[in-house]
Amino acid sequence: MSTQEEKKMTDEEFNNISTEEVEETTDTPNNPESIEQPTEEEEPLSELDQLKLQLAEVETKNAELQDKYLRQAAEFDNYRKRTIKEKAELIKSAAEKLMVAELPVVDDMDRALENMEKGMDADACIEGFKLIVHKFKNILTQNGLEKIETDGQEFDTDFHEAIALIPSPSEELKGKILDCVQPGYKLGEKVIRHAKVAVGQ
Repeated sequence: MSTQEEKKMTDEEFNNISTEEVEETTDTPNNPESIEQPTEEEEPLSELDQLKLQLAEVETKNAELQDKYLRQAAEFDNYRKRTIKEKAELIKSAAEKLMVAELPVVDDMDRALENMEKGMDADACIEGFKLIVHKFKNILTQNGLEKIETDGQEFDTDFHEAIALIPSPSEELKGKILDCVQPGYKLGEKVIRHAKVAVGQ
């Protein structure tokens, strides 16, 4: 058999090959599920969507801060009202305590007036009145009242009020208090009335 005949036979055999044989010999799988499907990638958020998310976060934070502010404002208002009430009760209690302490002095003054009306002698009236004044001052001192010292003291605007300047009899008395026209008082550390004084110049 010649080479040309062999080639011819081969071509004939090739033409006789069925389509089924061709399909069997291909590498492509018949199952469409086995073919990998392209995955869908997540699209990046647009600038508008990002702004919407940021706005939602800000609104949530704002609502939290507003709620916190309202709670603190309510707590402070309750504290303020409670403080005012306690202060008013404290003042009322202190005034009541002072009034109760002064009642014996009032009783002594009433008795002194009755004795004076009955013709009590002047010396006894003066002695009784001194005792009443002494008792009254002791009650005020026990409740925190203190007289401001002025005799020979340096003039101090925190405690004294100069109503007159008078010539100083000596150099040592310049700038010092020479006379007290009206005594001053402190209640605790607070000056409730400045002493009115004459200062040497």
